[in-house]
Amino acid sequence: MKPWIEGIHAYVPGKSTRADGRRLVKLSANENPLGCSASALAALATDHAPAAYPDPDATALRAAIGKQHGIDPARIVCGTGSDELLNLAAQGFAGPGDEVLFSRFSFAVYDIAARRCGATPVEAPDTDYTADVDALLAAVTQRTRVVFLANPNNPTGTYLPRAEVERLHAGLPGDALLVIDQAYAEYLEPGENDGGLDLAMAHENVLVTRTFSKIYGLAGERIGWATGTPNLIDVLNRIRGPFNVTSSGQRAALAAIADHAFLARSREANREERKRFIAAIEGLGNHGLRAIPSKANFVLVLFEGDLAAETALDAIAEAGYAVRHLPGQGLAQALRITIGTANQMDEIIGVLRSLCGEDA
Repeated sequence: MKPWIEGIHAYVPGKSTRADGRRLVKLSANENPLGCSASALAALATDHAPAAYPDPDATALRAAIGKQHGIDPARIVCGTGSDELLNLAAQGFAGPGDEVLFSRFSFAVYDIAARRCGATPVEAPDTDYTADVDALLAAVTQRTRVVFLANPNNPTGTYLPRAEVERLHAGLPGDALLVIDQAYAEYLEPGENDGGLDLAMAHENVLVTRTFSKIYGLAGERIGWATGTPNLIDVLNRIRGPFNVTSSGQRAALAAIADHAFLARSREANREERKRFIAAIEGLGNHGLRAIPSKANFVLVLFEGDLAAETALDAIAEAGYAVRHLPGQGLAQALRITIGTANQMDEIIGVLRSLCGEDA
């Protein structure tokens, strides 16, 4: 075994069952509680012979993505979820002796992607659970080859505005690749834009990744995409799997990206339930609960008083729900709670109020 592989802690997905095997409602994986669009379901149900390999270039899907975002399809590559593309970015541009930089409390895959290619992962300090541009730039060395930025960030839900993202890019050396992971970008308001796609259009060292796993509700099909200059896309195409996106996944994503009404409905439902949930947590502030402001479809709740996160985790599971506890990422005092339906959020709020001795 290569020595750097031994340092990898395998990614641990959110739980969906209790220790006794009882199924839980998953509010631990940031899935869309509305599922996916009816047109995507219909595309998945289409009877296609599985004997034929899928289109290796996802030609129709790249064209649809390009049309949606005003991007030349030649500057788009599709992957097995955005996870594959994040790993390929590290593999293509970093290796033993190099450094891969990201903010503390970032997506767990960044550390894995760095170690997987033999590079050294480097964590920059955050500011109240938010990426700090000055801290990231201060951590850059001559060995920095890749910088990962999740925006909105997972697992904190925090967000850097366009000016800060541009300042981060401007401060990086030209041989450092900035990867802007926009897995939750569709949950932003229509007027919100961190400028990542514009940077990827204009600069040789910016790659933007997105996914169909979150708001589109196609996590089970594993479809992601990335965009950057032709040189960057060429690197990823050279090392990706040759038939990495299934035929069913390509059909479902094509249908999903065209269903603008489902996207708007999902964004609106998330906005309203997230606002209501955060207000409920703020109402428990005198018991030490604090919600980190979120732009995504989840909220990181901090337990800074007498009520411990582990106690809340167990009580929420007893009520039938799985939420995410991340002590391995330094968040032992927090729970990441996916925004579900109104009834689901009411039950979670009720459990927390009861634990705090408040009327449910």
